[in-house]
Amino acid sequence: MTAIRDIAHTDLDFGLNELVHQYGERVHVLSDLVAATLLARLCSPQTTQPEINRLVRRLYERLVVAVINDGFPRKLTEVTSRMAADNPRGVYQNVLIDMDIEVVTVDIARAGIVPSMVCYELLNELMNPEKIRQDHLMVSRSVDASEKVSGATITGGKIGGPIDGRIVLFPDPMGATGSSLSAAMAYYKSEWGNARAMACLNLIITPQYIKRILKDHPEAYIYALRLDRGMSAVDVLQTVPGSRWDEETGLNEKDYIIPGGGGFGELMNNSWV
Repeated sequence: MTAIRDIAHTDLDFGLNELVHQYGERVHVLSDLVAATLLARLCSPQTTQPEINRLVRRLYERLVVAVINDGFPRKLTEVTSRMAADNPRGVYQNVLIDMDIEVVTVDIARAGIVPSMVCYELLNELMNPEKIRQDHLMVSRSVDASEKVSGATITGGKIGGPIDGRIVLFPDPMGATGSSLSAAMAYYKSEWGNARAMACLNLIITPQYIKRILKDHPEAYIYALRLDRGMSAVDVLQTVPGSRWDEETGLNEKDYIIPGGGGFGELMNNSWV
């Protein structure tokens, strides 16, 4: 049986609904009412465990789906339905995820443990599990005497092998200064090969984070659910994000995101060190 082409299945638009900004085409801040509502609840001081981790899971399920829809390779595939046994037209063509693509999701401990596992589990359901891998990386940010972030150090990891030709995902909730994720991406690029693509998956990001990631890794993509620039001047907050980028800030004096939601690594693990 040969599939008959139906444009209803093949001429599809999987594009994102996203915030208008001037940070460049590699930055995607989603405009998602459900995600915004869940994220607001996650950031509330009234929200505690076990709801915190349940919300993180829900949010990353939505975020990784958006990343797949927007950036994953796809191909026209012939699909046989159950009805093909009774009718030759039970075969059709549909645009689906390319199952031959290899993907690595990187758990950046500790805030990235749950987000990476969510991505890993969903990718295993959607694609060929033999081509899906999860790595683990310990990255510690360093601070100066004023508790301001001064850098990041990789202190250990469990890496499953090279990343050549693979899509590499870095799910990490808070994109504050970008030091940790930048260090992680630099490590992979210098030690483990050339990825097909690298993407950061964040719940909240700041203008400083975007600038740091794109400066250090201009080939990277950034996907986020919210942009926080709450420490900017009032008149700057009335402008299109990115139009006065150098005047935008979402960090306090200790490099925590404002309005933000607190330290997610601490909150997700109930560990305050």
